[in-house]
Amino acid sequence: MSSAPNPRVALIQAALQGLAPVSLDVVDESHKHAGHEGARDGRGHFAVDIVSEVFAGLAPLARHRRVFAAVGSLMQTDIHALSIKARTPAEAGL
Repeated sequence: MSSAPNPRVALIQAALQGLAPVSLDVVDESHKHAGHEGARDGRGHFAVDIVSEVFAGLAPLARHRRVFAAVGSLMQTDIHALSIKARTPAEAGL
């Protein structure tokens, strides 16, 4: 496995900084979807685990909307699928 930084992961991480994450993990899972019709356009499959106080008081759907808003146009250029785990620090035990 290559240790070279993944530019798409870096783009997603940068886009999510506006949510003031206390913890952020972005994993490229594109290799699990090789040959999938949606992956043929070159966009990737990613999993995001983000912990931020901005999610306090928000329902899961509202949290996901905040994440999708933060990544914005990357959904059109770099991301085909995004799995999201969005929690508050208290929920994450931090």
